[in-house]
Amino acid sequence: MMTVQEPLNIPHRAKLKACNYRLLVESGALDRYARTELIDGEIWAMNAAYSAHAKLQSAISFALMSALRDAASPLIVFTAVSIDLSDDATPEPDLVVAEDHDDGPLPLSKVKLVVEVSDATLSTDLGRKAALYATAGIPEYWVADVEAEVIHQLWAPVGEAYTQRREVAFGERIEAATVAGLVVESVQP
Repeated sequence: MMTVQEPLNIPHRAKLKACNYRLLVESGALDRYARTELIDGEIWAMNAAYSAHAKLQSAISFALMSALRDAASPLIVFTAVSIDLSDDATPEPDLVVAEDHDDGPLPLSKVKLVVEVSDATLSTDLGRKAALYATAGIPEYWVADVEAEVIHQLWAPVGEAYTQRREVAFGERIEAATVAGLVVESVQP
């Protein structure tokens, strides 16, 4: 049954639900923006990925795939896939380590590690996105900082924050805190 709401006498933002966002994507209504994601009920158009970003994303993807293979892990690496986080959030991180899934957005229950490559979005990736992923309970989150040449590794989400973190310089060994056996010997863009 549909409920009728009283009109508000002040302007306000209308927030989208994930199911309505997916309808807009599928209809082509957002095609002119190339890449979008739903964060807290708001549609965000994402920056174009330039060479430094794409190069680092490829290097991390390759390193993660190699490390998963070496660990004989059944997990796989998804590139730029939507995650069905909540009723009002369908982000599209650069890389996701998850259990296999065939169709539609990745269910949150299959996500083990999220990676964002940050060249112009560091404050958003370490702020709003970290809070979003922590709130959803994503066990581990990495932000590859192109400028500083480090990976910010965050894990142990509680509420809107990750309680554990460390920085690992590009070229150094990084061991996942929450994915058993996942050890990346080196990330070099």
